[in-house]
Amino acid sequence: MTILEGSTFCMSDDRGDIGPETSGFFASDTRFLSELRLTMNGQRPLLLSSDKVEYFSAAFYLRNPLAGGLPQDALSLVRERFVGEGMQEQIVIRNESMEPVSFELGLELGADFVDILAVKDRDFSLGDPRHAEPLPPSAPASYDDTERQLVFRDGEGGDAVQTQVVLSRAGEVDGATVRFPVSLAPRETWELRLDVFASSDGESVAPRQAVRQLGNEIARVQDSLAAWHLRVPQLRTSWDGLLRAFNQSASDLAALRMRSEGSLGRLPAAGMPWFMTVFGRDTLITCLQTPLFGPELSRTALQVLARLQAREDDASIDAEPGKIVHEVRHGKAAARWFPAYYGTVDATPLYPILLSEVWRWSADAAFVRELREPALRALEWVDRYGDRDGDGFVEYERRSERGLVNQSWKDSGDSQRFADGTLAEAPIAPCEVQGYVYDAKRRIAELARDVWRDRALADRLDREAAELQLRFDKAFWVEGRGGYYALALDRDKRPVDSLCSNIGHLLWSGIVPPERVDALVDALMGDALWSGWGVRTMSTLDAGYNPLSYHNGTVWPHDNSLIV
Repeated sequence: MTILEGSTFCMSDDRGDIGPETSGFFASDTRFLSELRLTMNGQRPLLLSSDKVEYFSAAFYLRNPLAGGLPQDALSLVRERFVGEGMQEQIVIRNESMEPVSFELGLELGADFVDILAVKDRDFSLGDPRHAEPLPPSAPASYDDTERQLVFRDGEGGDAVQTQVVLSRAGEVDGATVRFPVSLAPRETWELRLDVFASSDGESVAPRQAVRQLGNEIARVQDSLAAWHLRVPQLRTSWDGLLRAFNQSASDLAALRMRSEGSLGRLPAAGMPWFMTVFGRDTLITCLQTPLFGPELSRTALQVLARLQAREDDASIDAEPGKIVHEVRHGKAAARWFPAYYGTVDATPLYPILLSEVWRWSADAAFVRELREPALRALEWVDRYGDRDGDGFVEYERRSERGLVNQSWKDSGDSQRFADGTLAEAPIAPCEVQGYVYDAKRRIAELARDVWRDRALADRLDREAAELQLRFDKAFWVEGRGGYYALALDRDKRPVDSLCSNIGHLLWSGIVPPERVDALVDALMGDALWSGWGVRTMSTLDAGYNPLSYHNGTVWPHDNSLIV
């Protein structure tokens, strides 16, 4: 179960425990708590039920195990957890029986301070557990009896990181384990509160002050969610399923809001748990999908991405001037990966598309004028660096020694396959990216004409878009299987002829000539791509099709929403 606030989050099992594999309490892309295990007489309590209360809080309802002579169903235990700048957990145990009950409550804690990417490697869904590096043991714990806190610390000086676990009552401490002897009369309750604070600079926080700050944080986060729900549109419908889906979507989008360094507003992170950070493509597409909820997310995203826009040619991070960032990392993850990495070919044309969308929804000419230069730098990157060989198409090829091999939205290593399953070799020109470029030039032509009053620029961009449409249709069209567009062009300019969901993005972009539209719709809705609950990423008729593969047969919600 995952709860979060911004880029701080906690993952646990359904009983609330944190273990050393893929769960933990994370902040600044670092795991600050790798173990939090609760026991009663040495055994874990039994689950009754558990669920999120809000995206930032959860509740776990448990009962006692049959351990150390405890009677069956004598004790109820509730763990209420909140995540904000830190994490707070309230534990309440009640004797539900008619007899006095005594037992020992144990808390086993640990903090290994590994980066988030090392933990993600152990995730079967998105990592590679077979090749994941061994995780280090927990850092040693020291106990401050005066402040009733366990402190875990790793590193020295400016590289030090630290976790403080403040307890509301004293216990018997043995290393990183705390035990509490508890005796309860019938119907009596016993309570314990844990406050967990993460420090990326190794600086300690006075426990009493920190607890007060965390109490204020709970109120702030609750107020923030309430304000969000007041701002978003309210839906009234007799269709209960639609109403539930709409309200849940609004709450989920609220959960993804985060603040970027130096930004006063919020923008959407890519996704929890492993991607609670700025991802250029994901942030832009989320904003493109949600203008109905107001312009705040899009405005902040455009401003933050403009600030992060590459200014120099740096092959080590796949950056060229004007390119929009792919991924931002902090803390230990930045040292393991990159603080900022630019290996994405589609975020840059998506940037001016979002700027245009904000204009179409808000008519805010001042904002569009403010971001004129970042938008034009993005288009300059398209023409100067994106088109690597001058053939009129944007392609990618990794220059960094340890960056992404594939840099379109299907960025897994095996996603660019011919119909016979052969892997395409870079430079690769993805079909949907050409559609994004077409759309970006048409939209910026509109802004140039209506807002910037630059008719020469508008005419040039309209002309370039029209030429791209003709050139694209000629190079990417495949006559077989009723007619469709190839997934990409490979390094030899051969059409990568697998039939994939990417063709739906072309309909969204507007690059498809009217006479081709019906053929693409037939392909998308045909048995090979249409699964019954969504369009597959790759058709069942292609050799590389695998319904369990990341990009070669699965169904992706964002992919389908763009197709719709």
